[in-house]
Amino acid sequence: MTDSTPFAFTSGLIIGVVLVVLGIGAWVLTDFASMTALIPALFGILVVGFATVGQETDRERLAVYGLGALGALGVLGSLRAVPDIIAFATGEEVDSAVAVASQGSMIVLCLALVVVSTRAVLADR
Repeated sequence: MTDSTPFAFTSGLIIGVVLVVLGIGAWVLTDFASMTALIPALFGILVVGFATVGQETDRERLAVYGLGALGALGVLGSLRAVPDIIAFATGEEVDSAVAVASQGSMIVLCLALVVVSTRAVLADR
């Protein structure tokens, strides 16, 4: 792999840790009421796993594709929150501001993961 690959794995580690913190923070802020608040944390653990595999083994290609797939799944899974994000941004009432912020953050972080992994794959060609 190329010089973009270590950057992808480092970025993956950072994004994964941020997703774990985001998920746990959302769960705490909702008074432990909803286990779905931990979804970003689950994604974060998987992202950290793929980034670690990519850094410490010879499975770099698998790890980069895994990061990209997880990023795409995270974006697609969170897209249902876009109407609530728009409503929240325009000052309308939403059911849970914590959920909206968490899902919006997950979209941004997972989109960044897709961009970083795509750059690494394209640089390898």
